[in-house]
Amino acid sequence: MSILTQYFNTRHNTAPFSQIKIEDYFPAFQEGITQAKAEIDAIVDNPETPTFENTILTLEYSGDILDRISSIFFNLNSAETNDEMQKIAQEVSPLLSDFGNDITLNAALFSKVKAVYDQKESLNLTPEQTTLLDKKYKSFSRNGANLAEDKKEQLREIDKELSKLSLQFGENVLAETNAFELHLTSESDLAGLPEGTIEAARSLAKSQEKEGWIFTLDHPSYIPFLTYADNRELRKKMAIAFGAKAFQGNEFDNQENVLKIAKLRFERANLLGYKTHAHFVLEERMAESPEKVFTFLNDLLAKAKPAAQKEFAELTAFAKELDGIEELEKWDGSYYSEKLKQQLFNLDDEKLKPYFQLEKVLNGAFIVAEKLYGLTFTEVFDIDKYHEEVTTYEVTDAENKLVSIFYADFFPRKGKRNGAWMTSFKSQYVKDDVNERPHISNVCNFTKPTETKPSLLTFNEVTTLFHEFGHGLHGMLANTTYPSLSGTSVFWDFVELPSQIMENWCYEPEALALFANHYETGEIIPIEYVQKIKESASFQEGLATLRQLSFGLLDMAWHGQDPTNITDLKAFETEQFADTKLYPEVKENAMSTAFSHIFQGGYSSGYYSYKWAEVLDADAFEYFQEKGIFNTEVASKFKENVLSKGGTEHPMLLYKRFRGQEPKPEALLKRAGLL
Repeated sequence: MSILTQYFNTRHNTAPFSQIKIEDYFPAFQEGITQAKAEIDAIVDNPETPTFENTILTLEYSGDILDRISSIFFNLNSAETNDEMQKIAQEVSPLLSDFGNDITLNAALFSKVKAVYDQKESLNLTPEQTTLLDKKYKSFSRNGANLAEDKKEQLREIDKELSKLSLQFGENVLAETNAFELHLTSESDLAGLPEGTIEAARSLAKSQEKEGWIFTLDHPSYIPFLTYADNRELRKKMAIAFGAKAFQGNEFDNQENVLKIAKLRFERANLLGYKTHAHFVLEERMAESPEKVFTFLNDLLAKAKPAAQKEFAELTAFAKELDGIEELEKWDGSYYSEKLKQQLFNLDDEKLKPYFQLEKVLNGAFIVAEKLYGLTFTEVFDIDKYHEEVTTYEVTDAENKLVSIFYADFFPRKGKRNGAWMTSFKSQYVKDDVNERPHISNVCNFTKPTETKPSLLTFNEVTTLFHEFGHGLHGMLANTTYPSLSGTSVFWDFVELPSQIMENWCYEPEALALFANHYETGEIIPIEYVQKIKESASFQEGLATLRQLSFGLLDMAWHGQDPTNITDLKAFETEQFADTKLYPEVKENAMSTAFSHIFQGGYSSGYYSYKWAEVLDADAFEYFQEKGIFNTEVASKFKENVLSKGGTEHPMLLYKRFRGQEPKPEALLKRAGLL
């Protein structure tokens, strides 16, 4: 028996990372699948009449060992991968896809689930039980259970192919990110760059035993380079490399993968009786239909576009006046925006960074959670971790009861994908009267401490930390009966509410006073900086909104129509960006080939949900502002109705219970300065 398929005899049943060997995974997956199949067979072979208990509940708790192995393996494949892990991922994904289909296409099992579903009106179920029954029934009906046998086979093949393609897509993006580096040896090329960025580039070069400085496409290196480097040619080189990821006609090219994924998703939706992939996806979202999403995005576009065009004209005039730039290019945007922002607000990241030491910001997030929800975070050293840079915490409530285990993993490294995310190693649920508490993780890519400085965050990184921590709280405070409805298992256009609302505290003087201390002097961040942070929050909000909308519209273009006739990815994209385009076209670049959110993550037909959730979060935070940002009454309403409820009821019901009304977009438009 593999260590991965046994009960973990560890503190709080946490994953024993240091004892797991790479060669343990594949046999553990095989064993987990065998075990889960036996549990399914037991439901099917049960001679008794199907009931909620013997069918729906037994199904809900089946395969828990397999789920645990999967969460450990795939979390590490994102945060701490290598060639062997990626090879196992390629081998195991089709097996898991097959197994998933073995369940959803199992006619005998479906007939039992359907028998319970057909009598749901007379079963006297709680709201949570009703949701579980609906969800279980739909997991079959939406995945082909009502199809004829030959169509079921077709569906299986599509799913297997899709799971391999999305893995390949992600591996190509990672390989292309790792393949590029800008190696500089002349000090004059560093003009404009912050000291911390230069120092990080120097230590990267040292680690490769090279002279000079090395810059990469990882965000902590790439973003400061584009924002501060005075050398326009080098900014251009970096920007083109970044935008050309997996669009270079080499072995890591994703153009074919994107076209195949879009076409297979469309084919799958048609097979299941839906017009497009977006129709299929949005049936299980707050937005409900592609028409509603297009209306939502286009309404916002109408309000944001005039502001964006005005801001772009100002930026263009500013660059011309400052440096005689005739035409603003994509590699000029961040650079001149930063310069203009400094001129208008006399505020830049370099001024702010000394006040945002990573450890203090994290502690600030902990204090905010304590004030709002009565949580205490205590670092512990006897919980196993998958990398030495990870820190582990026990989270307890006011009665000192365990709420969650929290893992924090904050620095870039070779085996870790770009970006920031929250995930879980174990869900919360209640079984046999025991409330099993969750194991939650936040993974980010912030600048590492150097020989002379701790890790100092840009303000943007501060909001990223709070954002992911908000997702974390959604997982940690989960308090539902069933694992599949727990924590962040909610409609995708609702999942960003708990994360985005947390960002609001980063702009409040009362909250900043808790953690924004100068790392050398301990001095609290000056109030004029705080006012400038607030004032500058809506700086170029038109441009930022236009950019988000362009991504949402591109996503809907791939998934909200028939993609079978698309042959030229670049031409298709150019057409989709026509309404939101401000900068000249860069022929070497494409967006879709590295658009991991929609081709590797779970955001296909869902990218709009960032903006959708902003409407929710602005409306929700307005309630906090009315009553006080640390008002425990509002906080406890938010905790009870949103954070702890997971996906047990329709999100609009939960939201209205918290807020007393449906969300209105005015709060967002006001906050963004677009009214």
